[in-house]
Amino acid sequence: MAVHPRRAQRSPPLSSHLPGQARGCSDPSHGSGLARFNVLSPETAQAVLLQCCGSRRWAHRVATHRPYPDPGALLAAADEASYDLSQADLTEALAAENSAELDHGAPYAALLALDAAHAEYERKFGHAFVICLAGHPPEEQADQLLGAIRRRMTHEVDEERSISADELRRVAQARLWDLTRWLTSTDGPTATEIGLFAPVG
Repeated sequence: MAVHPRRAQRSPPLSSHLPGQARGCSDPSHGSGLARFNVLSPETAQAVLLQCCGSRRWAHRVATHRPYPDPGALLAAADEASYDLSQADLTEALAAENSAELDHGAPYAALLALDAAHAEYERKFGHAFVICLAGHPPEEQADQLLGAIRRRMTHEVDEERSISADELRRVAQARLWDLTRWLTSTDGPTATEIGLFAPVG
């Protein structure tokens, strides 16, 4: 179906965007996760960041600017790095993505329709369909996703690439939020545990 290899470490369900408290940083668990992120070795930090966005330049930049005083500063740095991706960086990041999928409990007809839509999209644009659905409950995700991919199929390549870049930025932020939460439950990720970090989105 895809024009690039799919990677098993990314979990397939759709992501809801960052919770509102991300800006206020009111969840204390993210503070401890951020503290652990700040002291990871450069190699380990870049490895887990590549699970959030597949651009090596993005991962290097976000890792290099540590330590971050709070989650908001981390998310702001990630945003800035996303906006500064070159076309080559964006190509690399998109190549690492899986097309957004529905939960396996979704109606079979919706899964078939989405599979066909993904194949058509990837043939036209040469990369996975990236989207971050914000605030849509699970029962609406099938309609939202199918509607979005059909609308975006009408775009010219340059327009769709720009939209994909912005969706990738939003998904990366959601994954970073997941990363800081995940790090609160580890004593410090080993090389094996890095592969177990499966961010949503």
